[in-house]
Amino acid sequence: MPVVAVIGDGQLARMMQTEAIELGVETRVLAASDDASAAQVFGDVRLGDYTKLEDLRAIVDGADAVTFDHEHVPNEYAQMLIDEGVAVEPRPDALLYAQDKLEQRKRLSEAGLPVPAFAAIESVADAEAFWEQTGGQVCLKATRGGYDGHGVWFPSSREECAALVEDLLGRDLPLMAEKKVAFTRELSAMVARNRSGEVRAWPVVESRQDGGICRVAIAPAPGMSPELAQRCQDLAVRVAEGLGVTGVLAVELFEYDGENGPEVSVNELAMRPHNTGHWTQNGCVTSQFEQHLRAVLDWPLGGVDTLAPATVMVNTLGGEEDPDTPMAERVVEVMRKYPQAKVHLYGKDHRPGRKMGHVNVTADSVDEALAVAEDAAHYIIHATWKD
Repeated sequence: MPVVAVIGDGQLARMMQTEAIELGVETRVLAASDDASAAQVFGDVRLGDYTKLEDLRAIVDGADAVTFDHEHVPNEYAQMLIDEGVAVEPRPDALLYAQDKLEQRKRLSEAGLPVPAFAAIESVADAEAFWEQTGGQVCLKATRGGYDGHGVWFPSSREECAALVEDLLGRDLPLMAEKKVAFTRELSAMVARNRSGEVRAWPVVESRQDGGICRVAIAPAPGMSPELAQRCQDLAVRVAEGLGVTGVLAVELFEYDGENGPEVSVNELAMRPHNTGHWTQNGCVTSQFEQHLRAVLDWPLGGVDTLAPATVMVNTLGGEEDPDTPMAERVVEVMRKYPQAKVHLYGKDHRPGRKMGHVNVTADSVDEALAVAEDAAHYIIHATWKD
């Protein structure tokens, strides 16, 4: 059976491993420490640093495919591995557009895809000009490295914007600005594409945020017309094909009220399994983790049919305090009260706001699934029920 090397030791790599076991695929992981989330479950753990070429070369030696659970591997190193005959997926010429938000905006805009008005910010004068252009509706972003609400700023005045830009540029932080979108909700359109060009699109999901972190994902997105759902899926397929993405791609979208009804614009791209796709583990024929492995190996992709009318995923984000009740006891109590709830934990120590795991619930309605998933996740976090 083939060998897949995964660079990155977080929960996404961890959940790839459980699917690889079922497929009979051999795996190895490049981890920073033995107690990292993925390192706890992989049989072949190589300790190292993904920013060091020698560590990358060691992990990919003899692998049939190499993939990531984050987008931060230096592109020049990934290209060197490809030049040496290694099948790195997704490839750096695609991964660039998940790493660099400004390059992403330029490429999508050139392709005629919907994105907010944007500009590179290389001086305070650039920021002030964009402030005037948008009537003060400005969102500043670090072009690289930001996630889960980090690297994003919303200045409330022209003066604050100018001072913020001066400070950030003074720290050599590359910046861009885009016009704030008065969105009504956030969506995620996820697809998978293999190297041969086969593409499968999952149902569009509504995601709900808490402090910039995805907390809830509802599949399919409730109240969405078939026409808008198809448009979102088609958009994600266009991105995957246009950029030559291999593996899972998440296209995060803003839905907003247009002149002729709901419209969408692209918010972010992620070229790997994604938080908004965790629902597929229990609500879909093929999970995003299995599909990602199939895609990077250039195997046929699996079906994406849903297994229930509604599936809800709720993240278990660490509370302000860790309850005295041991986690195992909390899980058992959730199982006792809600046998239909599927608990997924990442083996992480408690930290306020940290993604510790998630709960998936399938049901005949969104309200039913959401109520159970919210209560179960609340108990996992606080050791108390919501009511």
